[in-house]
Amino acid sequence: MNRSTAPRVDPDAVRATLRAAGIRARHSLSQNFLADPDVLDAILAEADPPPGRRVLEVGPGLGLLTAGLLSAGAHVTAVELDRALAAFLRERFEGVESLRLIEGDALDQDLVHLVEPPYDVVANLPYHITSPILHAFLGSPPRPERLVLMVQREVAERIAAPPGKMSYLSVFVQYHARVRIAFGVPAAAFEPEPAVESAVIVVEPYDADDRLDPQTEDELWRLVQAAFRERRKMIHNVLARQLPLDAGRVTAALATAGIAPDRRPQTLAVGEWLALHAALGPIGPDGRGRRGATGPA
Repeated sequence: MNRSTAPRVDPDAVRATLRAAGIRARHSLSQNFLADPDVLDAILAEADPPPGRRVLEVGPGLGLLTAGLLSAGAHVTAVELDRALAAFLRERFEGVESLRLIEGDALDQDLVHLVEPPYDVVANLPYHITSPILHAFLGSPPRPERLVLMVQREVAERIAAPPGKMSYLSVFVQYHARVRIAFGVPAAAFEPEPAVESAVIVVEPYDADDRLDPQTEDELWRLVQAAFRERRKMIHNVLARQLPLDAGRVTAALATAGIAPDRRPQTLAVGEWLALHAALGPIGPDGRGRRGATGPA
C-alpha cells in the first residue's frame, strides 16, 4: 500500500467514498474527514514511524491516515466507535496483518494498555473528546513516547499556552510533557468543513514523569482546579474562597513560593504551581488543610 495505489484524497473523492459505503458524517461524533493530501503528508512526516513501530490511532475514520502509517511499516491499533466506519475499515484493510481494529468507544478502553510499550499515538481526534483523551494518555503509565494529534486550533493554543494564558488543561499537559503546535489546518481541509480551524500538536511526555506520587499529584490538581474556577481573580483571594484554607496560610505559602498574592492563576507556570503546592502542604482527602503555623486551616 503506497501513495501511488492509495485512493485519491480530495473533498469530491471523500464524498464519493462515503456515498459508496452508505456512510454519512455524524456531527454528534465530530466526524469531519480529512480531504487534503498535503495535510495528510504533513501529519505523516511529523509522525515518521520507523518500520515496526507500534502506533495507536483513535478515530481512524476512512483510514487515510491509517493507510499512510501502514505504508511506513508501522503496526497500527485503531479504535473506531462508528459501526459503519468499522465495517468499512475491515473491508478496506482485509488481510492486512499489521492492523488491529477495535470497534468501540475510545473512552471506554484502557488506552495506555491497548498497545505494548514503547508506542506512539497518531490521530485526527474527534474534537469533543480531546481533553479526556489527553487525560487518559498522560494521567497514568505506560504513557506513549510521542503523540501527534489533530485537534481544534483553539484547544491546541490552550494546551500550548505560555504563562499569562494558562488554563487547567495547559498546566496538566505541560506538567506531563513538552508540547508544540506543528502547523495549522484550515477548515477547507475537511469534508464536511467544520466551523472551526484545526492544528496538529506534538506532545512528548517526559522520560521521568514521577515527580509526585499519585496521591500528592491528585492534591496538586485539586489546587489547580480550585484556582482556575476564578482564573482572572487574585490567586490569594481565589484560594481562600475555593479551598478551606486559612487566609494566613495561603499568604505564607505564596510568600514561600515567591508568588505575589495579586497574581492571577492564568499567569502561573507549571513550576510555580509545584512550588505553591509544596509550600501549602497536603490539603487532605476530606478537603481540609492541615493545621499549620499560620493557624487552623
